[in-house]
Amino acid sequence: MDSKLRGRAILVSLSAVLLIALLVVYGNMDPGRDNSIPSGTSQEGAGQDGQGAATQDSASDQDMSDTGNGRGNGPVQEGGPAQLGDDLSGFLKDNTFFDQEVNPILEAARDAGSRLSLVVTSVEKDLRIQVVDVEGNPVKGESFYVKLEGLGEYKDLDKDGVLYIGDLDAGEYFVELLPVEGYKVPVNETRVRVKDKVEYVAIEDISLLIKTEEDIDAQAEDTAVAEAVEDADKTEIKKFQNLSGNARTGIDVSKWNGDIDWDRVRNAGVEYAIIRAGYRGSVTGSLVEDPYFAANMKGATASGLPVGVYFFTQAVNEVEAVEEASAVLRLVREYDITYPIFIDTEGAGGNGRADGLDVETRTLVCEAFCRTIENAGYQAGVYGSRNWYNNRLYADRLENYCIWLAEYRSVPLYQGYYQMWQYTSKGKIDGIEGNVDMNVSYLNY
Repeated sequence: MDSKLRGRAILVSLSAVLLIALLVVYGNMDPGRDNSIPSGTSQEGAGQDGQGAATQDSASDQDMSDTGNGRGNGPVQEGGPAQLGDDLSGFLKDNTFFDQEVNPILEAARDAGSRLSLVVTSVEKDLRIQVVDVEGNPVKGESFYVKLEGLGEYKDLDKDGVLYIGDLDAGEYFVELLPVEGYKVPVNETRVRVKDKVEYVAIEDISLLIKTEEDIDAQAEDTAVAEAVEDADKTEIKKFQNLSGNARTGIDVSKWNGDIDWDRVRNAGVEYAIIRAGYRGSVTGSLVEDPYFAANMKGATASGLPVGVYFFTQAVNEVEAVEEASAVLRLVREYDITYPIFIDTEGAGGNGRADGLDVETRTLVCEAFCRTIENAGYQAGVYGSRNWYNNRLYADRLENYCIWLAEYRSVPLYQGYYQMWQYTSKGKIDGIEGNVDMNVSYLNY
C-alpha cells in the first residue's frame, strides 16, 4: 500500500472510531432519566484518569465536573466521560479519550510503519542485502548492521539501506538484522543460498536498485563517449536514407534528444526506434533510468513505430552485467519490444569505472548481459564502434547476438558480421530538434 492509500485508511479508521463514540453517547442518553450522579455515590470508569472511580463529596451540591483534563462542566454520563453538556463532539477535545482504549487499527498502522524486512539476493558468491520498509523501499539514513552466522557483523556504511558482501563461499547462510532504535526488526533470521556460478537469470528485486537522475549527479555519471565520432571521415552520410528490401531506416534516442513529436517522426519516414532505457553511472556504478525513457517508449509505440532498447554499460564483471540486464527487463516489461535489447559498450572519457577492462572481461560482460536478456525471452544485441569490436572485444564470441555497428563512413571498414549500422550521429529528422543518430537495420522484421 502506498503512503497515500495508507493515509486514507487511517482517516477512515479514525472516522469509524468517532462514529462509534457518538453512537455510544446516544445510547447512554435517556431523556426520561436523571443522568447526574447523586451526592455520595460513585461511578466506575469516570475517574479523571479514565480508569478509576469518580466520586462527589456528599456535602457539595455542585455537579460533577472534570475541569482538570479539559472535559468541561456538564454532568457525567453513565458509562464514562464522553459528553460536554449538549456538545456531542466534546470528546474530541479530550486529549486522553483515545488513550482509554487501544485502537487496534491505529496501533497496527503505527506498528507497520516501523517494521523492517530483509530482501537478500545472491548472483555469484555474494550477497546483496536490502533493508526495506513495509512498502518495499530501502530505508535510508540509518547505519544498519547485519550478522552473518559464523562470519560476524557488517555495517551499511553509506546508509542507503543496501549492503553488499562479496567473496563468499557457495552454500547456505543465515542473515540477521540487528536491532535499531525506532524500528521493529524481523524476529527470525533470513536463510539464503549463495550461488557458486552466475545463472544469467533476471534478479527479481532489482527495482530497489534502479535510481532516477534526481538521486545522483547525472553530469558526473552519464558520460558515455562515442568513439565512432572520432573515427568519422568526410564520407559520413548525414541524410535520411530511403532503403529497399529488408533494409530499414531508423533512429536511436535518449534524454539528449529532449521532447520528441513521434507522429511527425513517423510521418518523416522513420521505420523504427531504439530507445535508451538507462545507464550505469561511470563513477558510483548506480543503475539509472533515462529520464525520457517512459515518454519515448509510449510516444513511439503510440505512433505505431516498432521499438528496441539499449543500456549503456559500466559493468566491471558478469554479476554487474546481470544486474544491468535485470534492470532493463524490469523497465521494459509493460511494453511490446520488437527490436533487440542492446548492451551499449563504449568508453566514458577514460575515467569510467569500466574503461580499463581487459578484452576478456569486457566480452564476458557483454555475454552475461545478452544471455540474461535471451533467457527472459527477448532478442539480445551488442552496440559498439569499429575500433571497439576490433580492439576491445572478442567479436567472434558475440556474433550469435545482434551486432550493432557504429561507423560514420559511407561504406563501413569493419570486416566482421553486423545486422545494424549506425551511420551518423548528425542526422536531421522532423519532430526532433538538433542532431539525431540514424541507423540502417538489416533485420527481417
